[in-house]
Amino acid sequence: MSKTITITAEYFQQYRRKLGFASQADAKNFFGAKDIAPSVDLNYIKLLNRRLYDIINKVNGIVAAEIKIDDLVAFKKERINRTFEIMKKRDILPILNNQGRRPEQVYFNWMRGYVASNYFLKALGLIFGVDTSKIDLIGDDDLRSAETFKRTPKADLEIKLNGKEKIRIEMQSGFTGTNDVKQHKVLEAKRVFLDSGIHTLAIHFDLYNGQVAFIKLDEIEDNSVNWITRINLNEGLVWNIDQNFFFWNLRNTPPSYQNILKNYYA
Repeated sequence: MSKTITITAEYFQQYRRKLGFASQADAKNFFGAKDIAPSVDLNYIKLLNRRLYDIINKVNGIVAAEIKIDDLVAFKKERINRTFEIMKKRDILPILNNQGRRPEQVYFNWMRGYVASNYFLKALGLIFGVDTSKIDLIGDDDLRSAETFKRTPKADLEIKLNGKEKIRIEMQSGFTGTNDVKQHKVLEAKRVFLDSGIHTLAIHFDLYNGQVAFIKLDEIEDNSVNWITRINLNEGLVWNIDQNFFFWNLRNTPPSYQNILKNYYA
């Protein structure tokens, strides 16, 4: 009759230590090759940057004359080329790997939003009646180093209305016709309003359909029927932007914020 062998949790730990692993996580990363980061394909990124150029070219070709960028060459050099070189130099590219996606794809998705937000700064100046130099950038996407590059719920911009009242602006861009606001953006907007009385306005540029929505994030109700779950996109709970919130056709002159409040939020 064979002797029963007792294998204990202590044996498991000793076994992994003999292999050279100080923790279970180290062993899992080793066997799954999770500790090997793929090198960033710079040729792929070069093609993605060209696509960013093409996106800006197409958008600039059809938007209202008042918001067109006059010097697209300079804009691309500053907002695409220079931004890419900074991220490359400061080793930000390899850390862009959330949800298991390739760094190049995460880079492209982030850059699309970043470039679009900067492209439409001229439009923001017209909407709020302010000089673009007076629009404060307050977001946390700091390119100084990999450690300070953060993608947080904090709004991107802050504007002083009439030189006094402040409003925060959450700039969003959509490229597929699916237009949502993530839950953490709404929660952050409500927190800011409770703490400081400052409202947060989301301006969502649906570049797929050529329209722009304006949503007061801190006024979205918890029981709104627009709250849905997008499991397939790994985004969890999102607030789906109803068509009634799209007040601006990109081929027309942008409406003023005062007119938006008067005609749609009165």
